[in-house]
Amino acid sequence: MARIRVFYEDWQMECCGRPFAAGDEVVWPLVAVGTPERRDECYGAEAWVENHGDRTRPTTGRVRAVELVRQEYVVHTDQRARERLDRAAAATRSEGLVILPSPYRWEAVPGAYTLQAADSCPKWFEPQGPGPGPGPHRTHRTVGALVTLETTRGDRP
Repeated sequence: MARIRVFYEDWQMECCGRPFAAGDEVVWPLVAVGTPERRDECYGAEAWVENHGDRTRPTTGRVRAVELVRQEYVVHTDQRARERLDRAAAATRSEGLVILPSPYRWEAVPGAYTLQAADSCPKWFEPQGPGPGPGPHRTHRTVGALVTLETTRGDRP
């Protein structure tokens, strides 16, 4: 049995995933990390869970460890867009739904993340607001889970 590190992105879990805990047996559609750049994007993992692609070759394994990944971001605020959003929010109370682009631009700080040991992976990750002022702001957001997976049938992505 081999152990591999797998990155499970927050949006993949929130969309189509099922929460899991250390000790659980799981069956996931994994994609191997192919480039050093992608490995950096996956926080050093060898594979990532892809719930929206080809699921014909799932990997079966037992979760041995879960670490939540908290990425640091610099958030820039377009103040004019923020003011339009505030005006639209006030207007929607009487006029209905208004959809505007986000006034925030999030930039991940390369290499600035922490791993937090956890017993399980949640279905929903906490939303982290960028702050009310004009910015830029530094903030952290949980972006997924880094999982140590012991494959049970020699499966590898």
